[in-house]
Amino acid sequence: MNVFRKKSGLLFMIALLSLCVFSVSCTADSSLDKRLSTAAKPYKFSLINWEYHAIKTIINRGNDSGNDIDKVNDYFSIVGEIRSLEAEIAAVKAGNRQGDLASLEAEIARRQQQTGSLQIAVETTLEKQIQEVLAEQGIFNPFYKYIKLKFHFPTPSFLLDEPPHLLVVSPRDRIESMREILLQQELSAEEMEAIEAEIDSSVVSSLVVELGGFATLPSFVTNKGGLRFTLNAVGEEWVHKYLAFRPLGFKYLLDLTGISRNYDIATMNETVASMVAKEVGEIVYQRYYDQDNSQPETSPSEFDFNHEMRETRRAVDEYLARGEIEAAEEFMEQKRHYLAEHGYHLRKLNQAYFAFHGAYADSPTSISPIGAELKQLRSQSDSIKDFLETAASISNRIDLAEKVK
Repeated sequence: MNVFRKKSGLLFMIALLSLCVFSVSCTADSSLDKRLSTAAKPYKFSLINWEYHAIKTIINRGNDSGNDIDKVNDYFSIVGEIRSLEAEIAAVKAGNRQGDLASLEAEIARRQQQTGSLQIAVETTLEKQIQEVLAEQGIFNPFYKYIKLKFHFPTPSFLLDEPPHLLVVSPRDRIESMREILLQQELSAEEMEAIEAEIDSSVVSSLVVELGGFATLPSFVTNKGGLRFTLNAVGEEWVHKYLAFRPLGFKYLLDLTGISRNYDIATMNETVASMVAKEVGEIVYQRYYDQDNSQPETSPSEFDFNHEMRETRRAVDEYLARGEIEAAEEFMEQKRHYLAEHGYHLRKLNQAYFAFHGAYADSPTSISPIGAELKQLRSQSDSIKDFLETAASISNRIDLAEKVK
């Protein structure tokens, strides 16, 4: 996500992230690791190649002023049009409507050319706006508490691109991420299914998910999201980099690399990053882009996806606690079809799905008490800076419980 100005810091982070990508071979379950290696090897994402491309791209940007709100609005308007065209193509292919696929695809290509011409202005503008808000909040670097120097490290540099996929593996008898491997950007649904089929067994379930962002140097952030999503994603990947130099983030790196697995630490880290990013992103959005403060009216009878996912997660946990694995999986499949009937199409809903999405304790797919505790910690904090500083010092579950007493 960031181009570190110091070479040592850059190499340090690349080494840690590279270890994360290739950590599967260091774990204990050799049978699972062998299947993972076989299934994932043809599709492995090359972090080194990405870093070379990303750093070269950032260097070639030049000194863009990074202050063009109109271009940001134009870019995300076109992105929305592309999403609509893609949905139309999917409907035609599914036989739900008639249309000229060649014409639709040509129109998408034309719109993508337009976004390409705006991309640098969008990236530099959002980076500048986010950094300004961080500075206003008194957030500069992870060492500021000790050295009081107002230099920005890391900076919120990012590239709008198609992020890699992530292969997530969870035990079948409980919801917990036990393996994660980065995979290439271009994967078909058939390839995802084949990878999962090779890994799934009587003891584990797997899922290939499309990432919205990834904390490389600079960050990947998906080029398919809306403005609010992009602001949150850029902020979230920045927080991950910030935390990596504090106890909470360092413990998370140990979890990611498989050196010291701790799902609570992973949940705390992801949730803190999400909470801080949403606050910072909302400040940027309200200041520069919110032209209409009115909230859309919603009908009380409108389908509540968040509620459905929370209730589904609770029910699945209850099934698994009773040892009823097959019943839990049958229930999730029934729910997947039910969600599709209401317009929410999930390719697969299983233990790995909840292990990935449930790591965000402030999300509807999580029922972890960590979310409530972190929200309480935020309410006790005078500012975003105070919350981030306090959370960054947490090194275990007990630390968090003590801080919210």
